[in-house]
Amino acid sequence: MLRSYSIPVIDADQAAREVVEPGTETLARIVDHFGPDVLNKDGTLARKKLGAIIFQDEAERKVLNGIIHPAVRKRMAEWKDDYLAQGETTIVYDIPLLFESELFYLVDKVLLVYVDQQTQLSRLMARDQAGESDARKRIASQMPLEEKRKQADAVVDNSGSKEETEAQLKEILRRWGVSVS
Repeated sequence: MLRSYSIPVIDADQAAREVVEPGTETLARIVDHFGPDVLNKDGTLARKKLGAIIFQDEAERKVLNGIIHPAVRKRMAEWKDDYLAQGETTIVYDIPLLFESELFYLVDKVLLVYVDQQTQLSRLMARDQAGESDARKRIASQMPLEEKRKQADAVVDNSGSKEETEAQLKEILRRWGVSVS
């Protein structure tokens, strides 16, 4: 929706995919620590294999985050600088682990898109084609949405229709002085 309003969005997940492409220093550091079994035959990162390790072992998750997060933040800063050079005044960061990584210093305001726990579980299982156990482990590795709600500047309840979600978003952006078409 934000992109449809011509608001640039910097996607942390996209940056995370880029920084682990074959041949990158970040991927080499991951393989050095976790071993070659976390690679597919084509040299790309075997995300499900790595996920199976880090979502069961908090220490290993911290190691991975220590490798990936600095590279992701660097890539996001490059994108931000590009947008600012183009004259953009509003830039949105889409950072799934903003709260867990305490990245509030990167942003002026925090908008949380919220759903109830059952909807979160169902959507994650559908998106990742994951079993319930895997989805629950992934959710458990993150700060509960209820805790995030307390720290957000605004919340969009995304459990209704697309139209209801968009109406909430437009109202928040209006209150924050961001014009949308």
